Amino acid sequence: MLPRPMYLGFIEDLAFRHGKMAFVAGPRQVGKTTLSKQLLLSNERGQYHSCDDPGFRRQWVRDPMALVPQEVGEPRVIVFDELHKAPRWKTNLKGLFDTRAENARILVTGSARLDLFRRGGDSLVGRYFLFRMHPLTLGELTMGPDRPPSPADLATALTIKLDGHPDLLADLLAHGGFPEPYLRRDATFTTLWRRTRTERLVREDLRDMNRVHDVALIETAATLLPERVGSPFSYRSLAEDLEVSQPTAKRWVEWLEQIHLAFRIQPHHRSLPRALKKQPKLYLWDWSEVPDEGARFENIVAGHLLKAVQAWTDGGLGTFELRYLRDKEQREVDFLILRDRRPWMLVEAKLKDQRPSSHLRYFAGALRPAIVVQLVSEGGVQEWFDVPGKTRGQLVSADAFLRLLP
Repeated sequence: MLPRPMYLGFIEDLAFRHGKMAFVAGPRQVGKTTLSKQLLLSNERGQYHSCDDPGFRRQWVRDPMALVPQEVGEPRVIVFDELHKAPRWKTNLKGLFDTRAENARILVTGSARLDLFRRGGDSLVGRYFLFRMHPLTLGELTMGPDRPPSPADLATALTIKLDGHPDLLADLLAHGGFPEPYLRRDATFTTLWRRTRTERLVREDLRDMNRVHDVALIETAATLLPERVGSPFSYRSLAEDLEVSQPTAKRWVEWLEQIHLAFRIQPHHRSLPRALKKQPKLYLWDWSEVPDEGARFENIVAGHLLKAVQAWTDGGLGTFELRYLRDKEQREVDFLILRDRRPWMLVEAKLKDQRPSSHLRYFAGALRPAIVVQLVSEGGVQEWFDVPGKTRGQLVSADAFLRLLP
């Protein structure tokens, strides 16, 4: 089992230490079940329950309190895997936690619904911390005894010579960051795994969640997304290709986002004249699906940055958001990270062009972020360039910079 120390730390140090349940949400096959079993290795009396087990489902309906006996001593770790599939799961879990909190440290894992149910009435408010799990990234794969720099230390980390890992980046680009295909590193297996995953997401997860009927058309929509990665996303264009209405196309994209097939990044427009306000950009959780080399490079950067902003937010280091920049003069920068709603880091991803982007310079002058970075795919690159204001920009290899992120 590949260790996932960052997420284990979140569960034990942030949730359990403060008497909260830990909720871990993330894509199917990202490693949530493996993570829960790693947690149980350090707890001899730990219990693992899966909603795929008919015996557990019967017990959950009849008497969930019996799953956590009242006893004296060290609380036991109890894992409920994919609990959102169980009937009355929130009501029963609330009662279980309220009456047995001193006897158990509860971890709940799940995929789409676990992260979505908070949009309605949340009867569990104040009882849990939510952590969002992502595929493997360079920072996690190269993590030694020391964790990647915190946001407060990232600017300082960029001032020293960075070690790169071009082979790891190449493997991630080819096989994605989901543990099974990445660890096997076999092109045929990766292709088969990818096809099976997409089919299961649409035919099982999406059907269960939304009771959809146009499964074949939504599968077709999913196959059209990889060629649209990295550009401002047009719902109208997708609707025309599918011969459906634009609201239907938008709803289907939202559903595909809910099951972790894709994610959208919204434009930032505050304090920027003539900036785009509505049109998002779209990326895939499994960036290895993207056929175009430049778009795939941009997608892997997007995946690393999204994981970083969510890890920093979930870890209590502030409120971080991922955006992009584009104005009506067609100037664009791929990524902007907001820290507590203020521009903090600009990132441009260029596959081969090592000339500092004029658009990056323009938006750096307009927003004055603390960090300005242009990433390139070639290894061994790290040099400074001037931008307007007090900050300098840095041209740096992606295989060196991305390992600084969690």
